[in-house]
Amino acid sequence: MPDHSQEQPDRQRRNPEPSGVRAATAAAPLDDIMLAMDVVDTLRRQQRLVEQELDSGQREAALKVRLQRVYQAQGIEVSEAVLEEGVRALREDRFVYQPPAPSFAVSLARIYVSRGTWGRWLLGGLALLLLLFAAWYLLVVMPRQALPGELEERHAQVRELARSQTLDAQADQLLAAAQQALREGKTGQARDQLAQLEQLRDQLAVGYQLRVVNQPGVRSGVWRIPEANPDARNYYLIVEAIGAGGRPISVPVRNEETGKIERVERWGLRVDQQTFERVAADKQDDGIIQDDLLGSKAPGALEPDYRVPTSGAAITEW
Repeated sequence: MPDHSQEQPDRQRRNPEPSGVRAATAAAPLDDIMLAMDVVDTLRRQQRLVEQELDSGQREAALKVRLQRVYQAQGIEVSEAVLEEGVRALREDRFVYQPPAPSFAVSLARIYVSRGTWGRWLLGGLALLLLLFAAWYLLVVMPRQALPGELEERHAQVRELARSQTLDAQADQLLAAAQQALREGKTGQARDQLAQLEQLRDQLAVGYQLRVVNQPGVRSGVWRIPEANPDARNYYLIVEAIGAGGRPISVPVRNEETGKIERVERWGLRVDQQTFERVAADKQDDGIIQDDLLGSKAPGALEPDYRVPTSGAAITEW
């Protein structure tokens, strides 16, 4: 290997190093292993040089000389042993990262490293599950838990308002049916019984006067031909429930034509032909019905006390 011992002082005189660099080099010389690693790194950055010098079969000595010059240009002294170790390490692929073989531990490590990506989805999924659980608890569990107490409360309200043993017995039957449905896990049926108790309570709570609609230009009665008997007629007076404040109130009415219970302010009350014609004549006299009161309902009573013959059958459309 050519001797460059004489060239080094001349090069250093031509390119004097700063005193700080010399002091740092003297105070903290580079370790041979670190130098070997740096040599390998330099070789890799100059891959073309490696291919030309090593793969072509040229002497390694020429490559070492060229590498030594690279380091000398940086003011770093590299020994022959370090250069030899660096070339050998390059051949042996040392200081090269080799991915670990697949294993359970490696899979766990990769999952942990990528937590920033899947963690957001996991947190979003957990938040959605928590929201669904809260909605289910609020909308299903809590109302179901409150149902027995609501049944007891509505039953007590009906019993307090009712003025007859018949109504008391009706309330007791509704409560017993609801409790049996709950024991069998039939929550829907129990809610139906609760709705009937609430409707019964509302009917018992109000009091009103039942009057024929008595306004100019507004129909006060209609008649129907029943499908079961085309030769007959059903007569209805259009009535409304007038509450304590003198204003109409809505009440539940069962439509005999559909069987449905509807909450209405006006409905047709079925009466006999004589009552119908009497009211019609009263209105035709001067446009005003003088005797428009057909009955009254007191709080605690389920149906009005009628002043005219009627079965209580009704229609809600005409």
